Amino acid sequence: MNGLGLPRRGRALLAGGVLVAAVLTGCGGGTAGQEAAPSPDPALGTVTTAPDGVQEVTLQTQDDYVFSPSTFTVAPGAVRLTVVNVAEQLTHNFRFTPGDGPAPVEPEIPLLTPGESRTIEFTVTAPGDYGFECSFHTQLEQFGTMTVSG
Repeated sequence: MNGLGLPRRGRALLAGGVLVAAVLTGCGGGTAGQEAAPSPDPALGTVTTAPDGVQEVTLQTQDDYVFSPSTFTVAPGAVRLTVVNVAEQLTHNFRFTPGDGPAPVEPEIPLLTPGESRTIEFTVTAPGDYGFECSFHTQLEQFGTMTVSG
């Protein structure tokens, strides 16, 4: 028992319920009254080469369960990918879809709260299409594709 009068198992259930509620709140509710997402920056998805030779690309995600753009193409080599969450309500993440591509790409962004951005770096060598997703919103089809040119 603790100060709340709950046995250990009751405390664990209470903590689990609070965690589930927090995650569901972060993912947002329905779409009633939801405004259209702002127009994406035309530079989004444009692959540039940084002075250090690494390919750089930026994507954004917002309250409409899409990545902007949902596709981009890189050459084999090092990639620096930034994802910006411009959502006002929704929490997102970014990962390459497990088992969907010629080779695994391990780095991921586990959590992006509204207004936050994060960058990951990785190297790709095998040409082909690599699916990516927000694993919180796969049922809402928040997917995209990175193509590695041959």
